[in-house]
Formats: sequence, structure tokens, C-alpha cells
Amino acid sequence: MIIYPAVDVRDGKCVRLTQGEFNKETVYADNPVEMALRWAELGAEYLHVVDLDGARTGKGQNLDVISEMAAKIGIPVQLGGGIRTIKMIESVLGKGIKRVILGTSAVKDPELVKCAIKNFEDNVVIGIDAKDGMVAIEGWEKTSEFKAVDFAKKMESLGAKTIIYTDIARDGMLNGPNLKAMEEMVKAVNIDVIASGGVGKIEDIKNLKQVGVSGAIVGRALYTGDVDLRQAIEIGR
Repeated sequence: MIIYPAVDVRDGKCVRLTQGEFNKETVYADNPVEMALRWAELGAEYLHVVDLDGARTGKGQNLDVISEMAAKIGIPVQLGGGIRTIKMIESVLGKGIKRVILGTSAVKDPELVKCAIKNFEDNVVIGIDAKDGMVAIEGWEKTSEFKAVDFAKKMESLGAKTIIYTDIARDGMLNGPNLKAMEEMVKAVNIDVIASGGVGKIEDIKNLKQVGVSGAIVGRALYTGDVDLRQAIEIGR
């Protein structure tokens, strides 16, 4: 199980939101590149980056700083937030980012998913963000009519190899992941599921490993010191 430290970028800074609310923001670093380097130096194998401005607007507003990050840290980066066209995917992957995460665009445009997977294969990951079991879109500000599990199965049928499953209610709350929902998702599909949202202590990493997810994204708990990255990586192995 790979541990993915999360670096969320807004206005060029490294921030964390609570439950995806843009008005509940904590700035952890003025320079996201330095934060990314710190996680890489502590042994991270992969970095999870979100362009929060992009998630809202559909434009890659922090791409320069994120591509600088990818160039400097020496480990692969997956990026989500505002990636909604084939041209944008090409642009992002061309800047040294290893994988792109399609969220809103996957819900609104299944043809894009099909085309992206055909052209870029494993470099495309599907982000499924759920509010009460339903898929949320556009920076989590709207809810779609899709059930998360049904949508995951649909993405698998289109050729997706990996999904990132986020429980929005748990995100940034440090009160533990929604293990029941994660387990349901792992059982429903035959592809990799990366868990996101709610990790607040080292026990949560152990529990997620037992559920059978292939990876866990850890954000706020690393920044507050509630989870030690080296220890989390050791448990994940």
C-alpha cells in the first residue's frame, strides 16, 4: 500500500481545506515545492497534488509551480484539479507529471475518459469524490446523480486501472476514514482503489491496509504531525 502525501495548491501556496470548503483554508507553506521536497526526503514514493484553483475553474492555474515541483523532487507526481480536455492532459503529462486525475470531467464526459485511457493508459486515474455515497463535482460544490460504486464500475468498464475514492465528509477532519465505504468500493471493482479522506492517526493506516486499498492519501494529519510519514510508509509496505 503506497502512502501518498497530499500537497494542495491554491494561489501558489500549499494549503489544506476542511471538507473541501474553500472558506475553511489553512496555509501550511508559501512555497509548495519546499513542502513536496520535505515529503520526498522523508521517503515518500509518490506525491498527490491538487490544483484547487483549477478544480473550480477548469484551468491549470498553478501548473508552473506544480511542474517545478515534479522536476525537483525525484519521485512521481499525480495531479488533479481542472484537467478536463485531452489537450490539457497532454500539456500536464508533457510537464513531467506522471499521472493525471480526472474527476469532474469523468462524470460529465465519459468519452473523454475512453479517449484518455486509449491514448495515455496508466497515466490516467479517475477521482471519485463522494458526498453521502453520491459523486460530487466541480471542486465538490455540486453533487451528481451517480452513486459512487456504480460510477466506479462504469469507469472500470471504460478501461480505468486506478481510482481515487474520497469521502468528502471525512476530508481534513482527522476523524478516521470511512472504512465501510472503502471496503464496499474495494469489493465492487477489480482495479486499484486509493483511499482519501479522514486519516488522522497511524491506526487509520493499519485499518486501510486491512481493507485492501492499494494506496492511502494523507493530507492534514502529516501537516499537524498526527501521522509520522516514515512510520506510515513502513506500515504500508
